Amino acid sequence: MNLNGRTALVTGSTQGIGLAIAEALARAGAQLVLHGIEAPAQGEPIAERLQAAHGRRAAYVQADLMLEAPAADLVAAAENALAPIDILVNNAGIQFTCPIGEFPAARWNAILAVNLSSAFHTMKAALPGMRARGWGRIVNIASVHGLVASVNKGAYLAAKHGLVGLSKGVALETATEGITVNCICPGWTETALIQPQIDARAAALGGDRQAGIRELLREKQPNLTLLPPAHIGEVAVFLCGAAAAGITGVALPVDGGWTAQ
Repeated sequence: MNLNGRTALVTGSTQGIGLAIAEALARAGAQLVLHGIEAPAQGEPIAERLQAAHGRRAAYVQADLMLEAPAADLVAAAENALAPIDILVNNAGIQFTCPIGEFPAARWNAILAVNLSSAFHTMKAALPGMRARGWGRIVNIASVHGLVASVNKGAYLAAKHGLVGLSKGVALETATEGITVNCICPGWTETALIQPQIDARAAALGGDRQAGIRELLREKQPNLTLLPPAHIGEVAVFLCGAAAAGITGVALPVDGGWTAQ
């Protein structure tokens, strides 16, 4: 896969799936703008390490995607830091689990802002440049929960289902313009986001983390294996490459068989 000459912005990319995607894009030849909520003193060294490891230019931009203005301005900040954005990966996400009767409104608002509204703002900002250049790739990291439901995840479900629908709509709007818009829908992946759920299962099983993982996955994911974030990165690279030029508007499960059931 050759992405030489392309510039990518990956939101939420200082750890976990986002960082794995950034590293995979760099290996494929893209230069990277990383994004996070960390202060520049913490974020810039991550970009420097990626640049040193892969020989591709990298920069870091800070933005709080809970707020509309920073989310709307993120693409401009990324382009000022490095170059016009050819590839946009909306990966930033937060989670909170709670029955709807006790679900705090502030948590609902935050999850929708970060997991859904920020993607609307970044896509809106990136598309004019992509259209002018006649090429663009947008990859939105949804979730298996953008396709199916689980209990106590109302806001996350609403945001991820919304992201899938938004992506399909924008894919149709851009279908003749050399731009593709797709979602990746990971199942259980080895990230900090699901660590509290693993910890809870492990605690119930005497502190055995591996037993907690198996118990968590047994309910949903037939391969009983936490996915390495690097696998999601490689799928993102594929969707940005020439072989995927005819793939747009899809929500691609990478879920160990979860949605096959």
